[in-house]
Amino acid sequence: MAKSKPANESEPVVIKKYANRRLYNTETSSYITLDLLSQMTREGREFVVVDAKSGDDITHNVLTQIIMEEEQRGKNMLPVNFLRQLISMYGDSMQSMVPQYLEASMDAFRKNQLQFQQAMQGAFGGGPLAEIAKRNMQMFEAATSAFKGGVPGVPGTSAPAEESDKDDEIAELKAQLAAMNAKIDKLG
Repeated sequence: MAKSKPANESEPVVIKKYANRRLYNTETSSYITLDLLSQMTREGREFVVVDAKSGDDITHNVLTQIIMEEEQRGKNMLPVNFLRQLISMYGDSMQSMVPQYLEASMDAFRKNQLQFQQAMQGAFGGGPLAEIAKRNMQMFEAATSAFKGGVPGVPGTSAPAEESDKDDEIAELKAQLAAMNAKIDKLG
């Protein structure tokens, strides 16, 4: 596997694409695949792909090719309607604004994703809120399994086997609902 520099390195790796479609990593002096370029992208590693013969920057084309291969593997992230709208923007007077808009939207999405991940780690990481969150999750899981036929390992929560048990359970739930409605009426 090719070595790579840390993501914060300022110089992008130069990848040369030859006429035979092979990609050559000038940093590691080795041939690489589109899958490795995809991995480098996910790791935040900057690279530039140049045509070995002309020296033209073809990074955009190669990144588009990576997206196409990912989409063909069944990892579809681009809805058909989005693709149609994007295609319809080519030649439109607003075409020049689309790249900046998409880039800003993706940046905002990434920031929100990172904030959500940090919040989830904080909620389950430790402290009193973590314990409450774990208990809430356990109660939620118990409630959802009760609808599926009981809570595994918890006695008295198995699905009723007979019709009379179901009637008793329904009557008990109705009584609980009536009690809660009475409490709500007192508050209101």
